[in-house]
Amino acid sequence: MLLPSAALAQDGSVILEADVDGRPVGVGNLVLDPSQTAKVSVTVRNNTTTVQRVKTVRISGTALALTFFSYDTTVPFDVPAKSSETRSFPLEPTDLGSQAIGLLPVTVEVIDVGRESIASVETTGDVKGSLWSVYGAFGLGVLVLTGLSWAGALIALARRRLPPNRWQRAMRFLPAGIGTGLVAVISLSVLRLVAPSPTAEIPFVVGAAAAAFVLGYLTPHPGERRHPSDVDTVRIQR
Repeated sequence: MLLPSAALAQDGSVILEADVDGRPVGVGNLVLDPSQTAKVSVTVRNNTTTVQRVKTVRISGTALALTFFSYDTTVPFDVPAKSSETRSFPLEPTDLGSQAIGLLPVTVEVIDVGRESIASVETTGDVKGSLWSVYGAFGLGVLVLTGLSWAGALIALARRRLPPNRWQRAMRFLPAGIGTGLVAVISLSVLRLVAPSPTAEIPFVVGAAAAAFVLGYLTPHPGERRHPSDVDTVRIQR
């Protein structure tokens, strides 16, 4: 079964097709359960005029430009020019539960002997991990830092300690807005609603940052504390 990406193949390219437990990668969500051994099968279609020497098959999950898990399996084989080769192997992601949770972009790729990527296919992975995994803890850390940023900005506002310049006040609120956007992206991922991707991350982060920036810009001028003077003091003489 050809994947959508394979349908776009052109002469001179190398195409990777993969399936996990018989389900093609790229069609629906790829379920990754750390308690179960998965059977991975890869087919490399070499449309070039040179031999492609595959050494490793890598399965990795990323979010927010960070890699949260990566599995390299050594499966050395050569793919002659104008031909294809298929290899299968078991994948035991026993420690995956401590690395990620929820929906994450997943990439399956074949690596050559020079550690360069030959071809890859991307999909959305549904990781059955723990909230206390690296990804879950990362989200909780961002949540705490965001809460502290909001608390610091709002306390400064209440105590009239924000800078008198409007742009400086706006910049004081900006980190809290960025953090709010990141929390939204990670929360949707952990709740298995939306996987992190540029199309999902940018609107949330930019929108929340813009809202916080405008909020800071519109905060009232802190003013100056007035001190008693001869003009303000009324002296009553008998």
